[in-house]
Amino acid sequence: MRLLLDTHVVLWWLADDPQLGARHRELIADPGNDVHFSAVSVAEIAIKSSLGKLTAPADVVTPLVDDGIAPVPFTPEHAAALRGLPWHHRDPFDRMLACQAQVEDLVLATVDARLGEYDIRTV
Repeated sequence: MRLLLDTHVVLWWLADDPQLGARHRELIADPGNDVHFSAVSVAEIAIKSSLGKLTAPADVVTPLVDDGIAPVPFTPEHAAALRGLPWHHRDPFDRMLACQAQVEDLVLATVDARLGEYDIRTV
């Protein structure tokens, strides 16, 4: 399975937070899966940390890469896909992740039920 981790899943993975369910943990840890995190999530974490809206490590990239989780850049193709994305979700970061999942044919690992309203696969 080719997975893209939603930002909260990234944070919970890094913190070994019990909010990250067993199914997501198994999928991320399974060496048979191709697991990715987005540059969008890195930006969201940086912005919200700088605003004091969340506490996160200064470097989220290195530990993710060390865990075998690959980065996905946010490309012009992803940005262009935003034009046709329905407004099921108002959060711009989540909308960008949905576009990446759609364009790259990735399964989005999330607990946000609203993201399941898009034409993407979620788990």
